[in-house]
Amino acid sequence: MAVGTAVSRVSGFGRTVVLAAALGTQLLGDAYNTANTIPFVVYDLLIGGLMASVIVPFLVRRRKRDPDGGYATEQRVFTMALIALLVLASAAVLAAEPLIRLYAGEFTDAQFDVAVLLARFLLAQIFFIGLSGVSGALLNTRGRFGAPVWAPVLNNVVIICVGLTFIAVSGSGVTTGTITDRQVVLLGLGTAGAMALQALTLQWALRAAGFRWRPRLDLRGSGLGEALRAAGWMFVLVCTMQTGFLITANIANRAGVAAATGDAGVGAGLTAYNYAYQLFQLPYAVVAVSVITVLLPRMSAHAADNAWRRVRDDFSRGLRTVSVLLVPIALLMAVYAVPLCVLVFARGNTSVEDARAIGRVLTVFTLGLVPFTGYQLMLRVFYASGDTRTPALTSLANVAVHAATAVASYWFLPPHQVVMGIAAGFMLSYVCGLLIGGAVLSRRLGGVDGKRITWTVVRLHMAAVPSALLAGGALFLAANWFAGEAVAAVSAMAVGVVCGIPLFLLLGRFLRIEEVGVVTAMVRDRVTRSRVTTVETGDR
Repeated sequence: MAVGTAVSRVSGFGRTVVLAAALGTQLLGDAYNTANTIPFVVYDLLIGGLMASVIVPFLVRRRKRDPDGGYATEQRVFTMALIALLVLASAAVLAAEPLIRLYAGEFTDAQFDVAVLLARFLLAQIFFIGLSGVSGALLNTRGRFGAPVWAPVLNNVVIICVGLTFIAVSGSGVTTGTITDRQVVLLGLGTAGAMALQALTLQWALRAAGFRWRPRLDLRGSGLGEALRAAGWMFVLVCTMQTGFLITANIANRAGVAAATGDAGVGAGLTAYNYAYQLFQLPYAVVAVSVITVLLPRMSAHAADNAWRRVRDDFSRGLRTVSVLLVPIALLMAVYAVPLCVLVFARGNTSVEDARAIGRVLTVFTLGLVPFTGYQLMLRVFYASGDTRTPALTSLANVAVHAATAVASYWFLPPHQVVMGIAAGFMLSYVCGLLIGGAVLSRRLGGVDGKRITWTVVRLHMAAVPSALLAGGALFLAANWFAGEAVAAVSAMAVGVVCGIPLFLLLGRFLRIEEVGVVTAMVRDRVTRSRVTTVETGDR
């Protein structure tokens, strides 16, 4: 499963690079990304949040308690989900134009027409996104985790092929004014087809797991209504987050049009924001998610036993441990963000300046990596104790800060810098959420070990800043020594990693940061076990 997750992330990143080369990050890229984001927003708003927070636990309980092992309940859930998804997807396709208008901001006429035509195809994805979600939930309740992890890889590969085909057909320099209807249909059908293929793959896996769908509409006494009523606060949370996204997406699109058509002539809208966010998410996904996944069942067990001190210890240890890796990664990413994005994105219809714009947004994002991770871990503490109300209320403050910062950025910053302001608002919103949620959690747990966490994070920054300065110096020298920007970026990043990591570890020992030694020992043990396994396999 870990390999599948890694391959999914890598293929997803490859998909982003190909789409950036095919569509660029200016008006056409913003039209595609807006049209392709709305299906996921609609699904999350009306079904997705319920699936994760209510339906999966409900199915697990029914499989354990019902005399038929939850068979009838699964048939009811699958039937009702298919009906709801079909109605929702059909309504969304018919409402493509007003939905695009909600998020478009001040799209040009040509950009708006392209986005609406794309949305006619892409909104059909709602059905297949939901079908994938329901199928994945049924597979997870059966202990089948592989297919839901690997299926998105197929989706990514298909979209990569669609993007490459689009490049071959359209060539370079395609814009919202020159793109043909056939090329739009290629993008729309190809993207929707990739999601359909993912959903169909999961149907095959579900059938292999023993599930046979038999339509059932007899809901009386099924317990599904009670389960849905318990999801009230989760629905509040999802609505709040999606309202915030509506505001920030609208502002990002307005800024994107102004930046692309004005003196800057650069892609600095929703596409640049989304691509920077995807890069920002990589270290969190690789480092923090695995730790959070391990801690959640432990914290849930401790909460069930009212062992709140152990819950607090798990939270503190988890955040301090991941910070050992995330603090230096965040600082190095801040230094290398611009050359990294130029190296990755500056090809095809994405210019060097467009890539630099993505890098500047990424620089701002990286400063919020530790608060973002802390907030996500804190949410798991609330969920472990069965509390969905506090996260929902905390999200109100998060969204208010983010939206207010986005509006202020739009009014006070030049168009090409607005998305940087939105990214700063993202960072501040999670700092705010962490402080508010931490105060609530502290009263509930009798403290959250805040002083120890803060002192550890401060010392980690003291150990990491010299490495970041070294990385910055290497980047400056490489830029002056090498003619090519790509060669300079690779050389500087190599020096920063090779020299920066030992320097960070040395300063970590000097500052007596206990967690640095713990993480180093964990890595050493894992490497040793891997070598032993390799040797034993070779001996056989």
